[in-house]
Amino acid sequence: MEIRHYPVMHKEVLEYLTIPQGKACMIDCTTGEGGHTSLFLSNYPDLSIIGLDRDKEIQKKAIERLSAFAPRFTPVLSWFDEYLASAETESADAVLFDLGISMFHYAESGRGFSFKSDEKLDMRLNTDGGMSAADVVNGYSEEALADVIYRYGEERYSRRIARAIADRRKEKQFELSSDLADVIAASVPGQYRHGRIHPATRTFQALRIEVNGELDRIKPALGEAERVLRPGGRIAVITFHSLEDRIVKWFFKDEEREGRVRILTKKPIVPSDEEIAENAPSRSAKLRVVEKVL
Repeated sequence: MEIRHYPVMHKEVLEYLTIPQGKACMIDCTTGEGGHTSLFLSNYPDLSIIGLDRDKEIQKKAIERLSAFAPRFTPVLSWFDEYLASAETESADAVLFDLGISMFHYAESGRGFSFKSDEKLDMRLNTDGGMSAADVVNGYSEEALADVIYRYGEERYSRRIARAIADRRKEKQFELSSDLADVIAASVPGQYRHGRIHPATRTFQALRIEVNGELDRIKPALGEAERVLRPGGRIAVITFHSLEDRIVKWFFKDEEREGRVRILTKKPIVPSDEEIAENAPSRSAKLRVVEKVL
């Protein structure tokens, strides 16, 4: 089995997300291929982990990778906000969120997450239902599409891109990720087209967030995670773009103001230069950690 995902800031996560001695329970809300879970199970022999994921294909990889820890690893196929809402109060000692999308999705899933691939335009983490990226691109009004691209991609050319998409779909519906990427690239100014990042980057991010309801899940999930934690337990969250980080930052600040948690990372922790050199996708990561007040 090929592992494509490397646990971001694994040293820092192990340092800050401390586990009490003896029998303990942790919830990994975004298990992915199991990188962080494997580290914790290896370092804490009395720890059990409930590993959540909504993608059944990547969960299969995690189950295989963590087979040696099978008695202490319980995989659950669920969105993290839905699972936490039904979990027992004060039943966990630690909760981890790694909100990044795994390299598996870009490199192996075949669902059009990458604008570099010639794949079906899908982007769903839960392939059993719900709208796909193609549904959004082909079905949303031009105005609604522009709003999604601006709100979730922070794309300054959102209206130009939406207009180009609307014009193209009159002739032919979008089916492949490469077709969408080409239309986006052709719609923006030349300087932007050949800039630091691919001109489709922000639009693809926005579509993925819209399809999976990513941002809408974060705040409710953090509130439930706090309820599920035992006093003294910790929540660690790794974010990868400003929209996610803003939600986490202000939720933690509000909870500390109310006396419910203590922020352990006054400024977010970021990857070391060595980690970025070894794993370039980690460069935008930020880690925030809080402790539930007794």
